[in-house]
Amino acid sequence: MSLLKNVGTIGGLTMVSRVAGMAREMIFSRVLGANAVTDAWFQAFIIPNVFRRLFAEGAFSAAFVPMFSKRLHGEGGLDDARSFSNDVLSVFLPVLIVLCAIMMIFMPWVIFALGDEGSDPATFAMEVDFARIMFPYIVLVSLVTLFTGMLNSVSRFAPGASFPIILNFVLIAALLFGEYAMSEMGWSVMQVGYSQAWAVTIGGVVQLAWVYYWTRVEGFRPKLLWPRITPEVKRLSIIALPAAIGGGAYQINTLVQLYFLNQLDSGSISYMNYADRLNQLPLGIIGIALSTAILPTLSRFVGAKNKEGTDRVQSDAIELSMLLTIPAAVALAVCAVPFVTMLFQGGRFSVEQAALTGNVLAALVLGLPAYVLVKVLVPNFYARSDTRTPVYAAFISLVVFVVMNFILIDRFGVVGVAFASVVGAWINVAYLYVVLVKRGYYAIPLVLVGRIARQLVAAAAMGVALWFARDLLTGYFSAGLFARLFALIVLVICAAVVYFGVAFAVGAIDKERIAALTRKKAA
Repeated sequence: MSLLKNVGTIGGLTMVSRVAGMAREMIFSRVLGANAVTDAWFQAFIIPNVFRRLFAEGAFSAAFVPMFSKRLHGEGGLDDARSFSNDVLSVFLPVLIVLCAIMMIFMPWVIFALGDEGSDPATFAMEVDFARIMFPYIVLVSLVTLFTGMLNSVSRFAPGASFPIILNFVLIAALLFGEYAMSEMGWSVMQVGYSQAWAVTIGGVVQLAWVYYWTRVEGFRPKLLWPRITPEVKRLSIIALPAAIGGGAYQINTLVQLYFLNQLDSGSISYMNYADRLNQLPLGIIGIALSTAILPTLSRFVGAKNKEGTDRVQSDAIELSMLLTIPAAVALAVCAVPFVTMLFQGGRFSVEQAALTGNVLAALVLGLPAYVLVKVLVPNFYARSDTRTPVYAAFISLVVFVVMNFILIDRFGVVGVAFASVVGAWINVAYLYVVLVKRGYYAIPLVLVGRIARQLVAAAAMGVALWFARDLLTGYFSAGLFARLFALIVLVICAAVVYFGVAFAVGAIDKERIAALTRKKAA
């Protein structure tokens, strides 16, 4: 199966998930707005997701997938793979349950440590309640990650890429009920917040049932045994631990960001969340999809000592990611306020709040290419069982992020926090690439540098076109639904036509390379 087809499967379903997530945030902003309740809900939702990202996008997948795939396609075949996965599950689940119990007990101290000690007792109690209700989601979604890794090893990418859609649908249903309850039953915003918190855990149960069904379809039959630390489980832990520390650095970054946001006015966490939702749309579709798709292929080429194949896959991933990410970043930066206004403004979310969120987005997307490049470069280390180097990169990035926050937050507020994360992300990319070059793992060929330069030219032309189109459509952004939809369609079409038109004209798109990516078999 070709890289482009795998990316298309993962990216397509991830796009559906991101669009559903966008719809969820649009409804959320209108139903609940941006206030102390939404700040508390987003903060509580981030806490289990810190651990989800640690497992789903870092340590566990990086260690488990190559080991499971090796057994599945080795002499032992399916029986060996089943035995390994059952041993991992039997150790993995008790550890998660204990972690969950400890975190729920100490949740008041966790919330206090995140810098929210200044809130009134009622708000603080609500924040702790939200976090305790949602935290069991980490147990559920981590099991989903285990089963998804098994499915990815047999190139069954669709179930793992589609499970986030389920949570979004459950949360949307809860929001719609909440709006009805506020208008017909007299519910408060806080009561709707509690219903949303419970919806997260319920959604996790449904997600687990969905992915578990597909693991059984593939014949894996996961079983919970008495926990035992086998040599292979121990090796998995040894490989995963450095990646967990590295992934932990990224997540500490998220928690540190929460700390700084809690020092600002009420609503700041919500502004950052709404802005990051737009920023995460291309990041999830492009970055995570490519990272997931290239890891097995890179592992195979590295194992076969095929440097030419490894370099080709890495270059293809960089070229494809930048071809799509650079224009997305420019478009979101130029049209940040219009996009936020069109998508989120309305109900309890004011025009002024939309403008502030747009400013946050304009700063945040300056790091979008860096966020994607990190996702694309890190698998080159994981394929070599090198999980330490990304650790160093992540911690250096974290230190830079903290320093930049102290420099920027007093003057620029929530926008300064966003820009600090941008600087940290580019430092991360620079470190990873320098190490790749020094170790002889990979260096960007000059032809690819030239193509990316042409992509920048095309993106600049698109940015100028959007600047003028944006001013012409100003009156539509906060108008009715159809006016907003019209303006959004015009901006998207304008961006696509100008960018891809100029890209083809200046040679930013190599038709032969795109054709090569669609081939069924690697050369």
